[in-house]
Amino acid sequence: MASASYRLVIASILTGTFLVPVNSTMIAVGLPTIAETIGVPLTHASWVVTIYLIVMAAVQPIAGKMGDLFGRKTMFLLGISFFLAASVACMFSRNLLTLVLFRALQAIGGAVASPNASALIREVVPKEKLGPVFGTFGLLMGLGAAIGPLVGSLLIGLWGWTSIFWINIPFAVFSLLAAYWYLPASRINAGASLDIKGSVYLTASLTVLILAITHPEFMNVWTAILFAATVGLFIRQELRCKEPVIQFSLFKNMEFSSANASILLSNAVMYSTILVMPVWLQKMYHFSVQNVGVLLFLFSAAMSASSWLGGLLTQKLGSRRLILLSFLVSAVALLGYLGIYRYPVQPYIAAVLLIGGIGGGIGMPSMQTASLQSVPKTMSGVASGIFSTSRYIGGMIASVLVSLLADSHSLFYSLLILAVLGFPAASGAGTAAGRAASAEKPSA
Repeated sequence: MASASYRLVIASILTGTFLVPVNSTMIAVGLPTIAETIGVPLTHASWVVTIYLIVMAAVQPIAGKMGDLFGRKTMFLLGISFFLAASVACMFSRNLLTLVLFRALQAIGGAVASPNASALIREVVPKEKLGPVFGTFGLLMGLGAAIGPLVGSLLIGLWGWTSIFWINIPFAVFSLLAAYWYLPASRINAGASLDIKGSVYLTASLTVLILAITHPEFMNVWTAILFAATVGLFIRQELRCKEPVIQFSLFKNMEFSSANASILLSNAVMYSTILVMPVWLQKMYHFSVQNVGVLLFLFSAAMSASSWLGGLLTQKLGSRRLILLSFLVSAVALLGYLGIYRYPVQPYIAAVLLIGGIGGGIGMPSMQTASLQSVPKTMSGVASGIFSTSRYIGGMIASVLVSLLADSHSLFYSLLILAVLGFPAASGAGTAAGRAASAEKPSA
């Protein structure tokens, strides 16, 4: 492959996947504006975020297998096409239902493109260059999440909330065209299988549950029956499926369960911060959307930098200590957030958000390391998918909490409880790293 073509291939993959984390956090600063523009309560508008997380949680675990079955290039192109079409459709949405539906389509595109992008990098990049390319890949994913609120605030201030969707179009078009022309055809594994039913049942269960919690008018006997039915069907499917979305047997492993509980709780605290701060600072203290974007950028940048540092310290300090430290720092930050009522000034808010970002990022690599080290190498892909699902479920919990408690002190007390629950979860992580490895060795 010529050097120019090679660079275009890498650029197409990185550009396409960069849009996924940007759109995950960019929407946060726009929620108050979206709710006001389309004339719905913030509780209802939060579904623009919630549906994105639900779909990502349900689709991403099977997306890698879709690449094995249909070809990774094909699935990457399909994912970016979905993302592009949904971004255009979101621009023209003038009511909540269509906006939520097209955000779901956007999430499907992102969920399909992201894992296949990683696999494509392994296919097209020479072995000696994999390290730097994956380093750039990780940096861009973290940077995308970090700059999302800042970019979103600037766009909304200049051109309104629809600009956070049309800004995707030139980047998605470039990624789509460059990948179509320059990506080589990828291998197909006809033996792969998909748990489509499991993904559908999981999506239905989560949607019904969150709908009932956040909208009391839907809480009735029929909703309870529907939820019980979808959960029952999901569990039955997962127990019978050869390659399920969720491998329940892995949760018998205490370290695996602890690592996944840790990322769920940590992400709930982190995402709640990203979602509630724009509401608080704009509505209660009349901060401009640009100031809110800068403050959330500080939070996300601190999280990205501390995650990188946490990765370096994992081997030296051990997973358990870093995860405990993560929840301790997050608890300190949550107490600091309560102080915003007394000191609603930008320097104080910036300081506590920096602390919160450090708490959210420092233990994240250790959580993933503990999850993967607790299972045999042959189960790494399944474990990674479950870890990703746990992360998104944490985000859904955040969306629910913010919907219910955004205007109350109770939100931060609830998050403080989650941070405290992180201590026993952390104590079970990093304790059995050697057991999986020893289990793989043949007995004498």
